[in-house]
Amino acid sequence: MTTSALQPNLDPQALATALGARHVIDGVLTPSRGGQGLPVFNPATLALIANAAAGGAADVDAAVGAAKRAAKGWASVKARDRGKAVSACGALLAQHSEELALLTALETGKAIRTESRVEAGVLADVFVYFGGLASELTGETIPFAPDVLTFTLREPVGVVGAIIPWNAPLLLMALKVAPALVAGNTIVVKASEEAPFGVLRVAQLMQQLLPAGVFNLIVGDGPGCGAALSAHPDIAKLTFTGSVGAGRSVYLAAAEKLVPVTLELGGKSPMIVMADADLAKAAAGAVGGMRFTRQGQSCTAASRMFVHRSIHDAFVEAVCAAVDAMVMGDPMDEATDIGTIISQRQFDRVQSYIALGQGLCAENPGAKAHACSALPTDPAFAKGLFVRPVIFTGLGNDTRLAKEEIFGPVTMVIPFDTYEEALAMANDSEYGLGATIWTRDLGVAMDAVHRLEAGFVQVNQNTVVQPMLSYGGVKTSGLGKEASLASMLAHYTHKKTVLINMAR
Repeated sequence: MTTSALQPNLDPQALATALGARHVIDGVLTPSRGGQGLPVFNPATLALIANAAAGGAADVDAAVGAAKRAAKGWASVKARDRGKAVSACGALLAQHSEELALLTALETGKAIRTESRVEAGVLADVFVYFGGLASELTGETIPFAPDVLTFTLREPVGVVGAIIPWNAPLLLMALKVAPALVAGNTIVVKASEEAPFGVLRVAQLMQQLLPAGVFNLIVGDGPGCGAALSAHPDIAKLTFTGSVGAGRSVYLAAAEKLVPVTLELGGKSPMIVMADADLAKAAAGAVGGMRFTRQGQSCTAASRMFVHRSIHDAFVEAVCAAVDAMVMGDPMDEATDIGTIISQRQFDRVQSYIALGQGLCAENPGAKAHACSALPTDPAFAKGLFVRPVIFTGLGNDTRLAKEEIFGPVTMVIPFDTYEEALAMANDSEYGLGATIWTRDLGVAMDAVHRLEAGFVQVNQNTVVQPMLSYGGVKTSGLGKEASLASMLAHYTHKKTVLINMAR
């Protein structure tokens, strides 16, 4: 790795080409053992960017072997020194923030201004945040007996296997890597073959500050690479973010080996708007909460909006007007608000749900599909994976649109008459990741906080995941939490109890 290769590079295509068909294993950029790579296309134009590595069992074994060899040495480093190294990684990544934003926009189609640049900034912040928590890896003293010194220690679990998705690859990788490293573990990350280059660049840069083998990153699909990592006998902990189906497979692999697992899975997050809510703020919160700037590709997207009947029509009008005013186009353009869907497969899936909803509207008088914003007119993006956001009204909470995670810019607005009715519909889901309620009544807000079946509940706001705020779901939305000190202690260390008999 040359010094010039580690300088900030604002040519994302050149970076992607240099990282093509590569992993980061044992401190170096390593060609894939899997032969031919997997093509990664620019979702705004469908032009080939480069090939991703087609990682398989041999790549997994090499990466896990490197992590295992490095594990004892890294665990023996003083906790605060590990924290300093991880914080330094955050500072380094902040210096490369713009190139990471450009690379992310190129491969995911997420708009540079509204999405990719924000994510690149939070990436660096996550490493700095967890680096500062190294001195909090403390144990406890226990008053077991006067002549027995009894205390607990926090020790690393060993080699962590982490599998991340494509929708927010920088952020979701950081939320796994940073706490794992600070806690004294080594890690192997399996990145999505649909968005590999940004996280590869992060791993490449961090090798300057970490011992070889501490942080390894491999790229490949789920069946060929993710399954091999999940099943590897030297993986002592699994952490996964992705779909419910794939999460079940990871859970089964963990159960077979009896190792701990953290799962952050899907969502169908409800948003309740009471009659007394500030309508303008609630409408703005709906636009942000639905992650329209990310084409709705978020597990916390507010894809079910329950609005009091007295303000339903005004709310729909306000949300549609706000989304209509958003510019869809070139993800690299600073004027763009909304980028693209990630891949042709996901594009087809989203379009199938929109067609389903349009069919239901045709069958139900009064139902309507409100298509908002406008597709780009530049011929250069005629083949791009752009989808107009659609807001469905007049359909019930019992439809597939309300039950299934679409992972696209599609939401439903459903009227209600009573608070209890809204609460019942909000909880009528297999998912339980996020939920919001908009009201000026503190009593109603606090009641909803306790009764909404979700792991991440907000009142009068709809912010995204932030470091230091414990994040994770209930029901089929997952197991365990991320993003906080408590989650680092719970998921990346184990507690050892020590008794020393001092009787004479």
